[in-house]
Amino acid sequence: MRYLEIVVPEKRRETVLDVLDAEGIEYVVTDETSARGADTVVRFPVPTRAVESVLDRLNEAGLDDARVVVINAETVVSKEFEELLDQYSRGGQRGERTSRQVLRTKADELTPAFSIYVVMLLISAVVATAGLLADSPAVVVGSMVIAPLLGPALAANVGIVTGDDDLRTTGFRYQVVGVAVVIAASIGLASLARLGGLEPAGIDIVVVAELEERVSPNLLSLAVALGAGVAGILSLTRGFSEAIVGVMIAAALIPPAAAVGITAGWGMYGAAAGAFVLVVVNVLSINAAALATLWIAGYRPQGLFEVSPTRKPTIRYATVFGVALLVLAAPLAGITLLEFQTTQLKSTAENEVELVLEEPQYDDLERTDVEVLLDDNYPIRSIDRVVVTISGAEPTPAPEFSERIHERIEPHADDPLVVEVQYVVAEQHGEEPEERVVVSTGPSDR
Repeated sequence: MRYLEIVVPEKRRETVLDVLDAEGIEYVVTDETSARGADTVVRFPVPTRAVESVLDRLNEAGLDDARVVVINAETVVSKEFEELLDQYSRGGQRGERTSRQVLRTKADELTPAFSIYVVMLLISAVVATAGLLADSPAVVVGSMVIAPLLGPALAANVGIVTGDDDLRTTGFRYQVVGVAVVIAASIGLASLARLGGLEPAGIDIVVVAELEERVSPNLLSLAVALGAGVAGILSLTRGFSEAIVGVMIAAALIPPAAAVGITAGWGMYGAAAGAFVLVVVNVLSINAAALATLWIAGYRPQGLFEVSPTRKPTIRYATVFGVALLVLAAPLAGITLLEFQTTQLKSTAENEVELVLEEPQYDDLERTDVEVLLDDNYPIRSIDRVVVTISGAEPTPAPEFSERIHERIEPHADDPLVVEVQYVVAEQHGEEPEERVVVSTGPSDR
């Protein structure tokens, strides 16, 4: 519920009262003196859903010089108010719906001062980079909690549908600057970590820091960002916890942006490009989902006390978001297809190895593991080789077995395939058994 206070010149008093009487709203009227002369102050409670309708009707009545204050109300004890609440309940559902006038104010309040915003993002970037390098999920989550990304993501789209150019510009500017700050800070910290010998030279930092899902993202990555955009608007319009939703939005942006910095600092520019694509896709997804949710929720592109011609800009922004997402989703679709092929090849290889091992001459061998390894050409990778691990008592590999395995697996791959067979040989020394690995590579270049 909301409690409204409207201040208008005394000569416009009857206009306000006529609108309220037509809506069946109880009100209190007082005459007061202000710096501009005699004014009339009208105070009244309304259901949350009625705020937007009442202000629109006042706008239509020509009260563009009114001063309006909207206050949260805990409860109203009145039979007339209950009837008004039922009137705006839409079929008996008394759901809360924030008016677009209040929505704009809330979006602006969630956007912090620029200096505070930059400082908090710098801290978040340092924490996220350290967490990824240390392989600590708890630290990475902590970086999301302190990232103030909710306000800018919502402000941009609220500004679009309400025709507030300043709010829209501020929201987009904050988002671009925020991503740039996180990437720059992560590059700096990752470069220092590399120069300081935090990780030995020649290792794959993507594997060590568990960045693989962020530098080679698939279509499922879109789900997080789209969900964050929808949840962000619902938190703003329905009164859910903004803090929790803010963490969700940060989860879609902070770790990928930090991944860009880490891989760039390690000189892995292909991986950095993949992570950057994910960052851009997530930013677009959050904004597209937020804009679509605002539209579906009924927040039509209008201003505070004016009906602005913002329908076309809203459609234009939605089109830009949609087209950009389709273009950038193409490499994500390719990665998703590769993951499907990898999973299918792994399953097929396991079955083929089992069929070979069922032959009598291989009774002393057992399948330990089958892996499908990809190359390091991030972000669009390809299948490098299949590694089959076999355990047995013989100290030397059987060449004919490796060839059989290769012949059974290779037809299931689209391109020439390397099949590597590793033999894990158990040897007894004293009381403790030891394992020795012997590698045999199948004829892959025939």
